[in-house]
Amino acid sequence: MSHFTPTIVLLKEGTDSSQGKGHLLSNIDACVEIVNTLKTTLGPRGMDKLITNDRGKSTVTNDGATVMRLLDVVHPAVQTLVDIAMSQDSEVGDGTTSVVVFAGEILEQSRSFIKENVHPQTLIKAFRKACFKCRERIKEIAVKSNVEDEKQWNSMLKKCASTAMNSKLIAGHKDAFSDMVVQAVRSLDPEFPEVDLIGIKKVGGGAMEESFLVNGVAFKKTFSYAGFEQQPKKFTTPKIALLNIELELKNEKENAEIRIKDPKEYQKIVEAEWELIYEKLEKIVESGANIVLSRLPIGDLATQYFADRDIFCAGRVEESDMKRLSVITGKQIQSTTNGFTSEMVGECELMEEKQIGSERYNIFTGFEKQGSSTIILRGGAEQFLAESERSLHDAIMVVHRAMLNSNVVAGGGAIEMELSRYLHEYAKTIYGKEQMLISAFAKALEIIPRQISQNAGFDSVDIMNKLRKGHFEKPKENIWMGVDIENEGVCNTMKSFVWEPSLMKLNMISAATDAACLVLSVDETVKSPSLQDNNKISMEGRK
Repeated sequence: MSHFTPTIVLLKEGTDSSQGKGHLLSNIDACVEIVNTLKTTLGPRGMDKLITNDRGKSTVTNDGATVMRLLDVVHPAVQTLVDIAMSQDSEVGDGTTSVVVFAGEILEQSRSFIKENVHPQTLIKAFRKACFKCRERIKEIAVKSNVEDEKQWNSMLKKCASTAMNSKLIAGHKDAFSDMVVQAVRSLDPEFPEVDLIGIKKVGGGAMEESFLVNGVAFKKTFSYAGFEQQPKKFTTPKIALLNIELELKNEKENAEIRIKDPKEYQKIVEAEWELIYEKLEKIVESGANIVLSRLPIGDLATQYFADRDIFCAGRVEESDMKRLSVITGKQIQSTTNGFTSEMVGECELMEEKQIGSERYNIFTGFEKQGSSTIILRGGAEQFLAESERSLHDAIMVVHRAMLNSNVVAGGGAIEMELSRYLHEYAKTIYGKEQMLISAFAKALEIIPRQISQNAGFDSVDIMNKLRKGHFEKPKENIWMGVDIENEGVCNTMKSFVWEPSLMKLNMISAATDAACLVLSVDETVKSPSLQDNNKISMEGRK
């Protein structure tokens, strides 16, 4: 009598499952493929990417996080690299390309070990140890800025901002923009610095040199009704009312129903509505406010009412601008006029409406409490302005982080070469597989200076030989030796003022290592069937 082993079905029909060494190598190949797309954007001479979405909108950028976000990656392993780019962007602002390129190179170095049947957990253990050693070394050699010396501190922040802009479209104007960025970040509340309180407004037309910083809040003139032209456009020491109230007579809502016995009663309802809005307007005027701003519409009746009393008003003001005004004036945005008094209005030294290019802007300056500023960005094409805005955001984040942690390291691949040398020396003190794996991690670090020189059109083999020779033969003297973009060689990038916050490098190495280890730790991918596949299987079953 024969016995049959029953088939055990665990997964739904149509489920795709792949596992084993081949699956892991496939994941590594996918990650390396996306890195090959991104790595040409690295460094001061990195190339830009032109990406068009399904709606035909084009974006020109060399920002790593933006490229990864716009590529619409569907591969689950590659999605890990997208996540670390986004994390680096939100946490530090810069280094988004570096973190993805470095993670990809760690995986590339792992490939040969996987093929030789080295267990992934052995790789992960060694890489985490190497990451820990790198972080220790960065903290050990990072140069601390003198925060007490105002001139030196300001100079350090400008150098960090300038380095962040080196690879961007605005690199030609980095001196002016780095000055704006540092002023903007330093204007924030030192105890609770929120970078969201720095506004960037794009105004098409004009030259990049026409960009300027407003030490206060500026926003584009909002939609206005008849009567607006009669309102004053300039105020000295004005009182500002910040509201979240709709000052407009509106039609009844859909399906509204009023039952009346006498037509005269309808007139009473209409009059009551008018009385309500006039009551709101009178309370605002009684508060002494001569500038009224609201997140909701201000209609033609209210606009004319304010114009007759020499009061400026603007409705539908963006929430972010209202928040900045609330912070800088120290007054809450009011949602009702009940109990609205003069104590609830803010003040500033000057408000004026100015023509900037083809746009009208309302500009508020001279606040007693600093805490917000606005960069007015000028330029030609829309894509150029959008990329310039992303570049300024990166620089703002870098300066913000540098203020929280005053330690800096040299850029241009110098810190990566020093860490590579340090790990190679450390690897000599240990034995077994771990020695080779830590050396592989050290080799992966060299991808940053190599790619910077390649993207600049230099002979990367020659540059890397010079860097290795300098770092290994005289490690103390050449600790900050990196790629010299200006003279196609190597130089002390610390003396060349190519500075980066040490926090950025610490975050980059940790995030890249975590991402690479995550990919290496996955031994099986299970993909559930889509709804379309389920329907197809169901139809076939009926046949």
